[in-house]
Amino acid sequence: MSRRKKSNSSGRQNESPAQPTKLTWYKVDLHLHTPASHDYEQPGVTFLEWLRKAAEKELDIVAITDHNTVAGVARVRQEIEWLGRLESEGRLHQDEKDRLDEWRRLANQVLVLPGFEFTATFGFHILGIFPPETSVRQLEHVLLSLNVPADKLDAGSTETGAGTDVLTAYEVIRKAGGLPIAAHANSTHGVAMRNFPFGGQTKIAYTQNENLLALEVTDFDNRSRRATSRFFNGSKPEYPRRMHCLQGSDAHRLVADPKNPKRLGIGDRVSELLLPEASFEAIRDLLQSKSFDRIRAYRPKDKPIDYLAVARNEGANMVQSFHESANKVGGRQAAILADICAFANTDGGVVYVGASLRKGPVKGLPHPAQVQQELQQALAERLAPPLELKYEVVQSDNAKVLRISVSEGEDKPYCLDGSKFYVRNDAETDLAVRDEIVALVLESVNADGSGSSRGSSNGGGGRRQRGAQAPSVAKDAPATPPPSGDPFYLPQMGVELVSSETRSGINYYVVRDMRNGRTVSNVTRRGARKLWNYAIAQAEDQPVDPNKVQWKDNVALLRSDKRAGKVRYDLVLRENGSMRVFYGVTEDGMEGQWAQFVEEEEETS
Repeated sequence: MSRRKKSNSSGRQNESPAQPTKLTWYKVDLHLHTPASHDYEQPGVTFLEWLRKAAEKELDIVAITDHNTVAGVARVRQEIEWLGRLESEGRLHQDEKDRLDEWRRLANQVLVLPGFEFTATFGFHILGIFPPETSVRQLEHVLLSLNVPADKLDAGSTETGAGTDVLTAYEVIRKAGGLPIAAHANSTHGVAMRNFPFGGQTKIAYTQNENLLALEVTDFDNRSRRATSRFFNGSKPEYPRRMHCLQGSDAHRLVADPKNPKRLGIGDRVSELLLPEASFEAIRDLLQSKSFDRIRAYRPKDKPIDYLAVARNEGANMVQSFHESANKVGGRQAAILADICAFANTDGGVVYVGASLRKGPVKGLPHPAQVQQELQQALAERLAPPLELKYEVVQSDNAKVLRISVSEGEDKPYCLDGSKFYVRNDAETDLAVRDEIVALVLESVNADGSGSSRGSSNGGGGRRQRGAQAPSVAKDAPATPPPSGDPFYLPQMGVELVSSETRSGINYYVVRDMRNGRTVSNVTRRGARKLWNYAIAQAEDQPVDPNKVQWKDNVALLRSDKRAGKVRYDLVLRENGSMRVFYGVTEDGMEGQWAQFVEEEEETS
């Protein structure tokens, strides 16, 4: 089915000067079943009624994704082709002419993409979305390649027998020209299930594979710390690839079941995509890009999402900071430049200028374009090497705020004024200490040791994958490899005091950042950053008594309390007859065996 290009959708245009072409928000539902699925709940529904409902819900792009079959796609095409043949032969009755006219009218309103929902081994569900011109025979060939039995191609069943493993399914769909998307990734039959009895390495592979283009999630509108989209935002060491997330209805009926609201109808849970046009190619290009701000959960016009309010509610963190103004007086502009430098040296992030974290209305900027120009000029003069940023104006409570998106830099280390190297630690920006600067340099050079920067003209590679452990600068602090390859054997946030020595009556520590594995030497209590200072104070003032630790297998919770706006945990691991203590671990860093302590905290709160 074809359709004309849509000139406007909701009327909300992207105001970012960084966008080279005019973009429009399109309302998209890429997970819809038809009566061709065996478990469809309204088998008497016609395919024309199905498409009519999609148009009534003002959807711009939909996909037919029946279980392990493209019989629904075939039925739609057969009816249109049959009516078209009758028209060409002059044999159309009036009711048939009316149906054909309606098919054509709806096809001009809604772009229908063919696809399927494939059941991989262990029951994981994967969406395959294809260009509208893809033939039924091509689609069936893909399903046969995925080991769907030929005698079940029209069954529409969730069960297909042996099937194909998840990673192979991604590859097969991608090579066939389709878009592999993990269906309802965070729920039943989803590849990101935290409680599924698979090892951490398998979960990482299933959600970080290069052929997987996006995760469909059921909590896309959820802005809590445990939301799936936040988990896969690229800030976790073991999940360094930021994933596009979107939502779909997974509708098995036309309208939601009034007795069970969880049984959604067409268009009841959809995404908006910012695209140059409503086409398969535009969606593919977006999912292959790093433009993560061009997908959002759809909200009715009378209930829009205030994204700045959501960000303020989350607060400052590893990838987000807030500044009420950019005045040079008082060093406010300098603080913004430091955050930008730190985000570039760490994992990237977003800086909001014109909004503080204080309760109450947003102050905003009277002239955001002027502030942007002043910041760009200051960065051009003070930041080296040059860094490409994205600027846009967002609005909240009738106030305009400048939003600056900073990607992780490709030419680290970045510095201000020729000598100030900044890094991001949790919700704070700090000057990098010597060992951190050395680690940034080591990340930047080629694997062959030539010293060529990643950004040099000779194209030096060797860039370590973000989140992989950098070489330890402290020779006396080797990292312990996790047993059995468990990536969550250790907490993923917080710090560990690896070793210490006393010189001239002063204790000097080697501190390991659990987020990236880097170690920093010669840290003293007096000169330490906040978290490092806290860890040293706890170790010196309240040393752990092994006899008082309440072990759960080989791990234990020492204490938890709220500091700097977050609940932080001090944890201990029993390993080879000794103990390792981790201080200030946040919820984001507690997966695997450590997650039990977060769950206990939630149950008692």
